[in-house]
Amino acid sequence: MKKFLPILILLISSALLIFYRFTDIPKFLAPDEVDFARLAYSLENKPYTPYSQLATGHSTLYFYVLLASLKTFGANIFALRFPAAIFGILSILVFYLMIKIALEKQLSNETMKQWFAFLLSIILLTSRWFLNFARFSFEPTFLLFLELTSIYFLLKFNEDRKVKIRHSISNFYIILSGLFAGLAFLSYTPGRIFFILPLSFFVFRLVNSLTRKQFDNKIIKQLLYFLVPFVIIITPLTSYLFINKDSRVDQQFLLTNHELSINEKVNGLWNNISSTTLMFFTKGDMNGRHNFPGKPAINPILGILFILGLIITMKQWNNDNNKLFIIYFLISLLPALVTYSWENPNMLRTYTVLPSVVYFIGQGIIVILNLFQNLKLLGSRNKFGMTLFFIIIILSSVYEMHTYFVYQPLSFKNSFNQPDYLPVIYKDAKNKQK
Repeated sequence: MKKFLPILILLISSALLIFYRFTDIPKFLAPDEVDFARLAYSLENKPYTPYSQLATGHSTLYFYVLLASLKTFGANIFALRFPAAIFGILSILVFYLMIKIALEKQLSNETMKQWFAFLLSIILLTSRWFLNFARFSFEPTFLLFLELTSIYFLLKFNEDRKVKIRHSISNFYIILSGLFAGLAFLSYTPGRIFFILPLSFFVFRLVNSLTRKQFDNKIIKQLLYFLVPFVIIITPLTSYLFINKDSRVDQQFLLTNHELSINEKVNGLWNNISSTTLMFFTKGDMNGRHNFPGKPAINPILGILFILGLIITMKQWNNDNNKLFIIYFLISLLPALVTYSWENPNMLRTYTVLPSVVYFIGQGIIVILNLFQNLKLLGSRNKFGMTLFFIIIILSSVYEMHTYFVYQPLSFKNSFNQPDYLPVIYKDAKNKQK
């Protein structure tokens, strides 16, 4: 029971927070939500299509899930937002399991590891950045769940490899990691570069074996175990995109705009880097659907721990898990960096950076706990330190929730301004099918 208690608490807490006044905050629909409903209904009673030009162009995996929800619960706001909420809840649970493995070496005490992973999961859950997108029908929580699941199986493989679990079991974890990386490729557009993360894991292992002059052909086999399911899953979409342009990427990709000079592109990239960096600490996304306009993405309490943890993680680059989360951090920022500067900072396109941000916050907490223990300010089990950080995180969480539920709805009045058109959209879709 002790083993499953944190998971149970996280399940209940995430469900309560995400579904609290679920159809009232935000009360109306965003224009994109209306378009997403049309796209989902357009897929009904048709052969599988991997990409739709509707709603500025999207791969369709998430919209099949959306269609299933609308058919199950009816043409209403709850049904439209339900998938994002469920994947938000699942993301919290997978993050907890993933972070427990990632902190295996740093926290030897099982109870400490369990509750520390719980603490970091609460930080993720109560982040406005996370919670905002889990409460309306955009795609990022779906993508986040798929990426976290792929990483979890990758870490599970690495853990079992070190304790020499049977190859058949550990190889199955690689297959599952490749499967979910492929599904991430089929979901929200930034997910198309996620495969670089698990791929780099095997590349680094291969390079290390070559530098030690102990080439291990098992790594090549493991890489194939990852690539085969990944390639099979992405084939329908890549086949379509070889013939047809991705209209959304074509519109947004800064570097392929032939009307801009090289100097303008360089300036655009620099502006993107600076605005995205400042997004964390000083000036956040101005879009009222993504953020309380202008408010930094993370609060000052977490910002200090994030900076400290990021510095420590970069210094300890040789640690496999640190390497993994640094690469994940960079990959998650990349989609915003290569789009037009006037659309940045963008907390939607950089949404999947959140797990690595929370990982760095965790590293900052561990550094402080170790410092206190070295100065003999804490007991051997760090009970005082953990209690202190629980209080700090509770204060941070209350601050985040107060901002989201009290102040952010003020910006929703302008950003979510479409009445409930879903019954009309449903009737139009049925008429077109006839």
